[in-house]
Amino acid sequence: MIQAVDHVALLPLYAAAGTALLVLVVELAFGRFHLFAGTVGALATAVVAVAVPDHAGTLCRDGLCSWTVTPHAALMAVLFAGLTVGVLALSAPALRRGFAPPGEFCFLLTCAMTGGVVVAYAGDLITLIVGLETLTLPLYVLVGLRRVRESTAGAAAAVTFFLVSVISTAIALLGAALLFAATGAVHLDALVEGSGAYASLAAVGAALVVIGFAFKVAAVPLHAWAPATYDGAPVPVAAYLSTASKLGGVLALAAVVQRLDTGPLIAVLAVLTMTVGNLVALRQTRMVRLLAWSSVAQAGYILAPLAAGAAGVRAAYAYAVFFVLLEFVALGVIAALRGPGTDGGALDDYRGEGRRNPWLGAAMVLALAGLAGLPPGLAGLFAKVAVVESLIASGWGWLAGVVALNAVIALAYYVRVGALLYAVPERAGIPVATLPPSAAPSSATASPAAPSSATASSATASPAAPSSATASSATPAAVVSAGEGTAAVAVIDPDLFDAAAHPRPVVARAVAVSIAVAAITVAVLGFVPQAVFDALSG
Repeated sequence: MIQAVDHVALLPLYAAAGTALLVLVVELAFGRFHLFAGTVGALATAVVAVAVPDHAGTLCRDGLCSWTVTPHAALMAVLFAGLTVGVLALSAPALRRGFAPPGEFCFLLTCAMTGGVVVAYAGDLITLIVGLETLTLPLYVLVGLRRVRESTAGAAAAVTFFLVSVISTAIALLGAALLFAATGAVHLDALVEGSGAYASLAAVGAALVVIGFAFKVAAVPLHAWAPATYDGAPVPVAAYLSTASKLGGVLALAAVVQRLDTGPLIAVLAVLTMTVGNLVALRQTRMVRLLAWSSVAQAGYILAPLAAGAAGVRAAYAYAVFFVLLEFVALGVIAALRGPGTDGGALDDYRGEGRRNPWLGAAMVLALAGLAGLPPGLAGLFAKVAVVESLIASGWGWLAGVVALNAVIALAYYVRVGALLYAVPERAGIPVATLPPSAAPSSATASPAAPSSATASSATASPAAPSSATASSATPAAVVSAGEGTAAVAVIDPDLFDAAAHPRPVVARAVAVSIAVAAITVAVLGFVPQAVFDALSG
């Protein structure tokens, strides 16, 4: 049977796939301009997605379409394209310094964007799974793509991600096969519960599809790959994993659970996911791992309304939109503070960063407040309210209570990170030399702010304080006694010393623009959240 093809409806797919091909051609022909080509193509994909007419499905048979065009599909396509542009911007400094091959990086990232667009418009299980794998496959390589390999963390993260994802895909395909055997349908609009002798087979198939897709959103107990993979990947790639990849999994899950009775299974997954994610995040000492466990908990909040089936889909979509924007801002700030080619670092590395970098600190606080559901992160607050309201209206009040309880638990680590950004840096005396007792300073009680003349004169032999004059006025520190046979630096001007020890990072313009745009978008949506809900109503 020959199906009619509406090429206008397929324009978002053509634009996304054309972007990947454009990057590949630019790489082969010029060996440069990869970032420009990828950015322009992704922006064109977003524009085309908005311009395509509503409800103009194609690849249809008997009224069932494999490609459906709806307002919420267009919104998700725009979001995938925007995240791709943002990650390209975050990656630009590292690519220009040669930390990864730029042509391959941009090609793989735009291929992943193509998969996300397919997931957004998918109208049947086969298209949905193919799109989800097209979104995921390039990320296996991106996690470990480095020219200079200082450690095996990236390779280990890539292998872990690959093995877990392959298993999850196999489970999802088995579930889809069982559903087809029981119901004879693969189109999402035709999915129904099995009846008669096939009822049990359909129930098993639905459960396997949900479990397979739950891997993609890192739902507990299918979550173990996420913290190690995020922490081992470059920070911009971790940002794409935590946003675009998770968004694809949410769309796939929502497409299935709103048509099949999987409420109890989804409710169990949601409770485990949000609770385990929040409790483990409390013990994290590395920034990206903390955000990884936080994203696990956030996945639980997104899953919760899906337990109500179709009645909770809009709330889940809205929460996913707000979450990916807030998560991108948080990881973007980390990429800016840490610099190109570095990992996320430990929590203590961020002590006082909000004081040294006010606008980056403000963006991080906005993201953390939104993820916690507190002002000024109004977008996150409205998202949580929408989830709780949806659950109560659908008769899942106990699950709404679990969501509220976990939101309170999460405050502990979000507030801790926010407070650490503005904590006063530690400025204790720093041992700098080991001196013989005869060479030690004669005064052990010299004041750091006003060293005595004896201390200043004895410090003339020390390279840290060449003379009494410079020790008191031209340098941020002077040498004082820290005990018999040792010398230590006592800070005279703490702010000057802190500035010298922690210089302000030079943030590339592309990185700054991407963070600013995302933060402004989050702030605006916090005041007009209804715009997102209206776009998701179609």
